[in-house]
Amino acid sequence: MALDTRGSMSMLHRVRAELDRLTPEQALAEQERGALLIDLRTSTHRATSAIIPGSLVIDLTVLPWRLDPTFEYRIPEATGWDNRYILFCRHGYSSSLAAWNLRQLGLSRATDMVGGYDAWVEAGLPTTTDPADERP
Repeated sequence: MALDTRGSMSMLHRVRAELDRLTPEQALAEQERGALLIDLRTSTHRATSAIIPGSLVIDLTVLPWRLDPTFEYRIPEATGWDNRYILFCRHGYSSSLAAWNLRQLGLSRATDMVGGYDAWVEAGLPTTTDPADERP
């Protein structure tokens, strides 16, 4: 009998197999070496919690356009195809799919953080209540 490959969780497992996902501690270490942490959480989730210092908030609907180094309306940090982007959402589901999509675009070093923002907080890593760096 063939394995059923339909459904969101099946797709998520396939996508994650192609990513070099990072623990929160690994994400922090890479951020300290120059990687950009991209916060994909909804405004509702961000309004009820702190933010990760140095992270950029980019809405999921415009993410590919803001990180594409050839696009007119990219963010200033989107300078090349080899940039290291570490995406995170609340739990690490949307960020996995988004990182995979960025890789399909040509951003081969895009990945996400296992467990998302909640795992970062659970690990006791730094957060701040300073205003978020939002990139609409």
